[in-house]
Amino acid sequence: MNENGERSPIISLSKVVKIYNPQRPNCVEVLKGVDLDVVSGEMLAVVGASGVGKSTLLHLMGTLDRPTSGTIRFGALDVSGMDNIELARFRNRTIGFVFQFHHLLPEFTALENTMMPALISRISRPEAEAGAKDILERVGLGHRTKHKPGELSGGEQQRVALARALMMKPEILLADEPTGNLDARTGEQIIDLLIALNSETNLTTVIVTHNTTIAGKMFRRVMVENGLVEEI
Repeated sequence: MNENGERSPIISLSKVVKIYNPQRPNCVEVLKGVDLDVVSGEMLAVVGASGVGKSTLLHLMGTLDRPTSGTIRFGALDVSGMDNIELARFRNRTIGFVFQFHHLLPEFTALENTMMPALISRISRPEAEAGAKDILERVGLGHRTKHKPGELSGGEQQRVALARALMMKPEILLADEPTGNLDARTGEQIIDLLIALNSETNLTTVIVTHNTTIAGKMFRRVMVENGLVEEI
């Protein structure tokens, strides 16, 4: 918090531009100078029409892509100067991702999929397994740890993906259309779980969605339009 007792931004984008194929005649300017602060502990919905750059914005916030120009800060840390290895390490310990497609490894169990980020970070298998069991219990899958993705429903698979995203206890969770492949009831359960996690752990959460009902449940909403971001 700052000296006025207000929560400080955990992510700050300043004059962020993203152009694809910038050196070619067919270049596409997706973002045209975005300014956006995400405050620690908030839940933010990013909405907008298809193709306006919502996912691009999320990928930039998650350091999965780099801006053409502008700066992206996490607290006081400017990540623009980091090389790819440094960024990968930063992502693994700071940011969790949930996508529309769960991207689970089909040959591994729910427990093994959840453990993966910890094993990549060279955390011991016993410690990783204990942590993964706790998280799977929290997302309601304590009884499904030994099941492979093909043995789980769509909602259960997305819960495993969420557990995996939370494995390293990230400060930030970024979700790109996390209910896009789920029926309305299951999707609502996933969103309610995200809201509960935010309330219980103060997990900063940014959700890209075209679903107005989901967006309406978030505490703050912004719209991507004409390459810029506006509060709504």
